[in-house]
Amino acid sequence: MYPEQNTASPKLKLAVSLNGTAKEGAIGPPLGLIDIGESDGGYLFRVALPGVKSSNSNLKCNIHSDGSVRIEGVVADAQILKNESEEFELKLHQLCPAGPFTISFNLPGPVDPRLFSPSFRPDGILEVVVLKPRAPRVSTEGA
Repeated sequence: MYPEQNTASPKLKLAVSLNGTAKEGAIGPPLGLIDIGESDGGYLFRVALPGVKSSNSNLKCNIHSDGSVRIEGVVADAQILKNESEEFELKLHQLCPAGPFTISFNLPGPVDPRLFSPSFRPDGILEVVVLKPRAPRVSTEGA
């Protein structure tokens, strides 16, 4: 028998708020699943956004110094799918419904919102690195 292992950090009690289509999506890959990693200098978080296209989603990511994050966007309506030679009418709906969404959560600690690097990957994952605030340097000159 294997002992139970709790792999979640006790500091990372993630409360996520979903609204709009992110809340309604009951089937298919869920919108708004989040992974958070931490290093000495910052945080990396990944948010699953299936059905969101970087070109027409109005995707916005707002990060505040207290570590709160708000992601807004639009899941595009895909009633007709196209490839190079044909059009296909969508008969089965497994992705999140079309419409606006917001995803809000808090990182485990404060950050410097000016120092973040977002990347929207082709697989529908928003990946963001944001740095922790630097402690002010204490000068010993003239002491």
